[in-house]
Amino acid sequence: QVQLVESGGGLAQAGGSLRLSCAASGRTFGSFATGWFRQAPGKEREFVAAISWSGGSTYYADSVKGRFTISRDNAKNTVYLQMNSPKPEDTAVYYCAERPEEGVDGPYTYWGQGTQVTVSS
Repeated sequence: QVQLVESGGGLAQAGGSLRLSCAASGRTFGSFATGWFRQAPGKEREFVAAISWSGGSTYYADSVKGRFTISRDNAKNTVYLQMNSPKPEDTAVYYCAERPEEGVDGPYTYWGQGTQVTVSS
């Protein structure tokens, strides 16, 4: 059973930076694409960014494009979300998720517990 643990959340200043990490364990073999999602109070969970297992393909929501960067280090079983120039509207609980495929399209099978990000103006 794949387990995902997010870390790196907290309080950030608008215009600053923050890096989230998603550490995976329990993978046996195969490829795992990873995505970051977020849910703000009173809102639906939304897609933020995703990366293929090889790292060769990345995708971003329009709202974070140019500010956030997703990357991965498969040797460390970790996926990162670098958040530059965060805005107050980026405040949410951030979740990482994985699917046992190379590509990011399709439902995600495994989910972490989430990490709170609060951006102050």
